[in-house]
Amino acid sequence: MSFDPGMLHNGHTAFANGTAVGIRETGVVEKLLTSYGFIQCSERQARLFFHCSQYNGNLQELKIGDDVEFEVSSDRRTGKPIAVKLLKIKPEVLPEERISGQVVSAIPTHLDGKSAPGQVPTGSVCYERNGEVFYLTYTPDDIEGNMHLDTGDKVSFYMETNKHTGAVSAHNIVLVKKKQMRCQGVVCATKEAFGFIERADVVKEIFFHYSEFKGDLEALQAGDDVEFTIKERNGKEVATDVRLLAQGTVIFEDISIEQFEGTVIKVIPKVTTKNQNDPLPGRICARISYTDKELLFGEKDTKSKVTLLEGDHVQFNISTDRRDKLERATNIDILPDTFHFTKESREMDMLSAQRNHAVRIKKLPKGTVSFHTQSEQRFVGVVEKETTAAITNNKSASPSKAKEKEAEEGVISYEDCGVKLTVSYHVKDLEGAAQPQAGDKVEFSINEVKRTGQQSAVTIKILNRTVNTKRLLGYIATLKDNFGFIETANHDQEIFFHYSELCGDMENLELGDTVEYTLSKGKGNKVSAEKVTKVAAGSVGQDVGEAVMLGKVVRPLRSVDPSQTEYQGLIEHSEEGESPLAVEGYVHQFSGTKGQNYPFGIMGMTNKADCLQKGELVKFQLCTVAQTGQKMACNVVPQRKALVECVKDQFGFITYEVGESKKLFFHVKEVQDGLELQTGDEVEFSVILNQRTGKCSACNVRRVSEGPKPVATPRPDRLVNRLKSITLDDASAPRLVIVRQPRGPDNSKGFNVERKTRQPGVID
Repeated sequence: MSFDPGMLHNGHTAFANGTAVGIRETGVVEKLLTSYGFIQCSERQARLFFHCSQYNGNLQELKIGDDVEFEVSSDRRTGKPIAVKLLKIKPEVLPEERISGQVVSAIPTHLDGKSAPGQVPTGSVCYERNGEVFYLTYTPDDIEGNMHLDTGDKVSFYMETNKHTGAVSAHNIVLVKKKQMRCQGVVCATKEAFGFIERADVVKEIFFHYSEFKGDLEALQAGDDVEFTIKERNGKEVATDVRLLAQGTVIFEDISIEQFEGTVIKVIPKVTTKNQNDPLPGRICARISYTDKELLFGEKDTKSKVTLLEGDHVQFNISTDRRDKLERATNIDILPDTFHFTKESREMDMLSAQRNHAVRIKKLPKGTVSFHTQSEQRFVGVVEKETTAAITNNKSASPSKAKEKEAEEGVISYEDCGVKLTVSYHVKDLEGAAQPQAGDKVEFSINEVKRTGQQSAVTIKILNRTVNTKRLLGYIATLKDNFGFIETANHDQEIFFHYSELCGDMENLELGDTVEYTLSKGKGNKVSAEKVTKVAAGSVGQDVGEAVMLGKVVRPLRSVDPSQTEYQGLIEHSEEGESPLAVEGYVHQFSGTKGQNYPFGIMGMTNKADCLQKGELVKFQLCTVAQTGQKMACNVVPQRKALVECVKDQFGFITYEVGESKKLFFHVKEVQDGLELQTGDEVEFSVILNQRTGKCSACNVRRVSEGPKPVATPRPDRLVNRLKSITLDDASAPRLVIVRQPRGPDNSKGFNVERKTRQPGVID
């Protein structure tokens, strides 16, 4: 149907339906085509035709469902009412709070700007209310900021209800948080407590901490394929939720099937310089697709073991990196006709026949020949990068990590004649047991390898520590499988540390050892100890009194009762007359009063492995901590006496209640003086807690008094009389007669030697 706007009849004063000219009505666009459409009236049941030329505005912005205002006229040809002078009405936003939701179906990007009028692409969001999930549609015009939303994005929005159709949709949508996309990569380095992943989406490495690895950390090693989520922490991207993938899942490059030929124009240097950071230093010139092209290659791209020289004629494949489309030559193999290009003579497999031989050999004193030269001048520098000690017997590190850690070098920066230089160093070249840290000022000499010219720092001595790194002293309070706790120098709290932060051999660490450490804040802003180093035990900074006191444990250490919040234990002072120990001859000079409580830590116990339970009687002394002036219990010795309940082969049980068990286990090797204990013996002992199993056992068991000796029960008279009446020579005496030969499980003879009928008491 063709429409002429000039045919609109605007001169009528009224219509058959009684609508007067000039009265504005409202309606909803029900149908919209290229040049015309239809409107559903809001005030009455009518459907009116309109021509697009009658719309006052941008026709591209008009879509189905829009509210419009218009006047009614009649078509001069047909006399039917039509809508003219259309004007779009902006929808009202419901005055309510913003709703949080999630995008469940994003708007397809391939439809943006390509759909016909009225066919606007839509997406959907969902939100939860009272346990139910509701879904709403939205269009590109409903998104604030002109941004693209993806499925899974967190958003907030208002709900809009069309007053004519009743349809509810999302409006004024604002992006709250983008969906965390899972990325893939390959582990390229594993350090002491962290590692790095080479990403598969971009040419970039990303950091990850071992606490973010979801799997067996012992099995993780360089070259493993992983997937992870990227998060931003302290302004830097880190990998979280790291999980292993099947080997071969991540592919960085595509290698061409076709082989090409070219000429080497730049070789890989034999000795890498300090400023050599290019992983692909080699160059090959080849003609590919009628164009001369220069390709890069590295040390791992050579296929044969023959050393490549400039001018060599080679064949190779082309590797294309999927991330940045970088092309390089790989699987490089030298061609047999390369000698025609280089014009040189080479000999292979006959090198031994052409070797020079040493003659007129004279033995020199040991140490005359040296492959190294060491500078007499001493240099002063600052540690830029720390080195780590070799891992030995560390349960928290895999063998692959141990090898890498041994090879890791430190870096020292220094000045020589006004020129800033750097030099590497190793742990073996340090003087003393102290490990230098980043920022420490050190003094050293320079050692140079004559053959390669490679330099390194030796005889390194620490001059002074950095001001901002404070080393603290403490004492080992608890040792678990992979971590432990350090009691502070004030004996008032404990600090967590992981065995990966221990500098030295874990097997040599025991409870009560003095250590030096640095405080740091890790995940969750929790304080932990780093760079834990065992040092020689010195003065603990305490003034110990001479008086021996008696008391009762009212609160154990937290290592014994992890449910308590306080680290320190408490001992309540008792008077001499209240304790049975007063009769043992101890001289007590009480400096406290009855009921006074004194705290104690791991260093206050005579036996650091002893497990003091609540309610146990102890004897102790008082000491004053020099740093705080606080009085604490020290030299705490438990006073335990109990009876041996039973003794078996190599172990036994004592009638002493520990936790939920009323029997305390002990091994015979823990009995002092090698005595053999019997049931009923009274013993003194210490209690130790097994950190792995959480169970207690007795140690240092000493017998106080022997128990009553067991009396042998006499043989009944009826058995004695029967034995007296039996004679071996009597033919009527009982005899053992074999009815059948024994057989094994496979129906064969059970014994190789046949048994014969024998008389009682006769041994074959």
